[in-house]
Amino acid sequence: MSAPQTIAVAQLAELLRAGKAALIDVRTPAEFREMHVVGARNIPLDTFDPRQAAAAVGASEQQPIYVICRSGGRAGQACQKFLQAGYSQVFNVEGGSLAWDAAGLPMQRGKKTISLERQVRIAAGLLVLVGAILALAVHPYFAGICAFVGAGLTFAGVTDTCGMGMLLARMPWNQAGSASPTDASGSCQAA
Repeated sequence: MSAPQTIAVAQLAELLRAGKAALIDVRTPAEFREMHVVGARNIPLDTFDPRQAAAAVGASEQQPIYVICRSGGRAGQACQKFLQAGYSQVFNVEGGSLAWDAAGLPMQRGKKTISLERQVRIAAGLLVLVGAILALAVHPYFAGICAFVGAGLTFAGVTDTCGMGMLLARMPWNQAGSASPTDASGSCQAA
């Protein structure tokens, strides 16, 4: 299987202005609600199905599909799912929404939220801290919590798949109401 193609934010902006691009944002609904590219459709990676996603944006297997996330990692995973499903014209947006925003391109802004990446760091840090305190104060076996978190972070780094991130993405505070996909007050979870 081939690797997904990439596209620069400036090039994608031109295609969007011309109405020639179907853009899918695979971040959590809360991240999407905070800030997203105008015209993007939110289809979170944790429930991503390539056929449903393509249908949601009206794309066929031969039409180009552009996928964006915060910085490119989750979009890359979604692109791989598209390629496995037989879609050949799949593009990962280089640098994601961070690059889009840094380029000064139009963004729809809404309610501020804590990014999924920060949530993972907070949760992992708290688990390690609690595990270390319990290992010192209660029983040494609690050091296993620290080892478990360390193993999970190592696995996430090697495979570019974060179990804790997928779990946190499903938490209620990372979900949104059933507003229109491009509405700043919320987003729909289409897949």
